[in-house]
Parts: sequence; C-alpha cells; structure tokens
Amino acid sequence: MASFEGTFTGASGLRIAIVVARFNDLVTGKLLSGCLDCLSRHGIDTAATSAQLDIAWVPGSFEIPLVAQRLAASGRYQVVITLGAVIRGDTPHFDVVVAEVSKGVAAVSRSTGVPVIFGVLTTDTLQQALERAGIKSNLGWNYGLQALEMGSLMAELPG
Repeated sequence: MASFEGTFTGASGLRIAIVVARFNDLVTGKLLSGCLDCLSRHGIDTAATSAQLDIAWVPGSFEIPLVAQRLAASGRYQVVITLGAVIRGDTPHFDVVVAEVSKGVAAVSRSTGVPVIFGVLTTDTLQQALERAGIKSNLGWNYGLQALEMGSLMAELPG
C-alpha cells in the first residue's frame, strides 16, 4: 500500500502564481501579506525578482477564474493561489459572484490538473472579512500552507 502526503517546505523548483482581486483591497491586501509571509517562512523566494513566485492582479473576484485558468494552463506553475473577498450587500449580486468564482476556480483545477487554492473570503460583513484577513487570524497564511502541501503532494503522486 502506498501512502502519499505533502510537505510544507518550499521545494526548489516549486513555482507558485497568486491571483489577487483588487476589489475589497483592504481585505485582499492583508490576505496577500499573510500568504507571502507564510511562503517566505517556508522557503519560497518572495522577492520582487523571484523566479518562484508571480502575482497577477484582477479587478474583482469574478475575474479570478479566467486569469487562474491562463496561469495554470501555461505549464509554468505547480500551484495557483486565488485571493479575493466577496462581502454580502443588499442585492443578489453576492450570490451570483460567489457561485461563479467558486465554480470557476474548481473547474480550473480539474481541467488543468494544477491545484488551485480557493482563498476567496465570502462573508456577511466587512468586519468578518477583516477578522479573517488579520484582525483575529490571517487566512492568507493558511492558503500559503495549502499551496505548499498541494504542490509537494502533486509532485509525489504517480502519473
């Protein structure tokens, strides 16, 4: 019996792309900072000149799947992290965006075989989003760990 498990070290050669939504940038900027801190502390070069990491900015969460698809299909990255924040308002717009971004990100992962980490917060209030982006804990850190684990796990799997 074989058992496969990922690790949390920035293996040499692991290339990561991060897609970040500008909308709600007060939140997404904090998620990105937490994610970069995690990746850096686990051996990924996060300098502006890094050969291991690229960051793509998109207008909002709705645009995340398209850019994630392009990056994942490029063959350049072993994992893609998506960061966004969709905060409920008074209209059904929230439900539409959340449904499409979640389905889109899942489809990218399935169609390309590249792990895509779903780091899009979906909250009822700005306060809840801020709590998840650093006031209480920064989920950006968790998304970085998930990327490291999935990147290393995929390298271990047969085929």
